[in-house]
Amino acid sequence: MDERAIFLPALAMVALTFVVWWRMYFMRIGQMKRERIHPQAVATSAQATAKLTDSRAADNFRNLFELPVLFYLALVVAAQAELVSTTVLCLAWLFVALRVLHSAIQCTYNKVMHRFYAYLAGGVVLWGLWGVLAVGLLRA
Repeated sequence: MDERAIFLPALAMVALTFVVWWRMYFMRIGQMKRERIHPQAVATSAQATAKLTDSRAADNFRNLFELPVLFYLALVVAAQAELVSTTVLCLAWLFVALRVLHSAIQCTYNKVMHRFYAYLAGGVVLWGLWGVLAVGLLRA
């Protein structure tokens, strides 16, 4: 198995983060232009919360730096410890797919329970990935 394959899910997560970042940028700039909000009026997060009414993309962008941090670390651990397997790759890609689903929900219609189920499933997959890695590390 090509050990570099473990970094493809990371690349996909980076691409997702980039897409959400662009969406956030265009949504914020659009609202600021439409409503003539001066950039200094949203200099702090409290000011931005008060003035910028649609925070879906910004909220999702922040979410992409929470659990995914452990995901990125898991991929590095798998590569460095030579624990890349079909199971590890499948769990990594499943996590990416669930994060894409979570982002799609949060950045569009934002139904909380739908988003929660995607988040929960992604978390379970991530903890499963870490479980597989823990077993591999403890056997070494």
